[in-house]
Amino acid sequence: MPWILILIFIIMPAIEIGVFVWIGGQIGAGWVVALIILSAVLGSLLARQQGMETWRRAQRAMAERRMPSEEIVDGICIFIGSVFLIAPGFVTDAFGLLLLLPITRRPFKKLIKKWLAFIIAKRTFFFRRF
Repeated sequence: MPWILILIFIIMPAIEIGVFVWIGGQIGAGWVVALIILSAVLGSLLARQQGMETWRRAQRAMAERRMPSEEIVDGICIFIGSVFLIAPGFVTDAFGLLLLLPITRRPFKKLIKKWLAFIIAKRTFFFRRF
């Protein structure tokens, strides 16, 4: 677990700063700021649209008296993708977009399903303290 925190709080910001500097050198600082704002706005609109569609599919599944398991995993992906898109940075935006688009979401859904199955098999529903 500590290696994930190192990745999140040290390595990712360093990568994002490097990408900011490189792209800023290519197109200028003003355009970089505009792209960051534009990606956050468009990402939030896409997340809202995908979230509402997933919500409708979940309601339809429950109306058909079946468990909306696919929709729950889609919702997890959409939530994580939304967080990535709102966070400033081009690398996180790319990951966020991959999680929001239904076509590119499939591999991530498989990973999340495996992770959830592992947690359920171990009966560790709560995260351990570190």
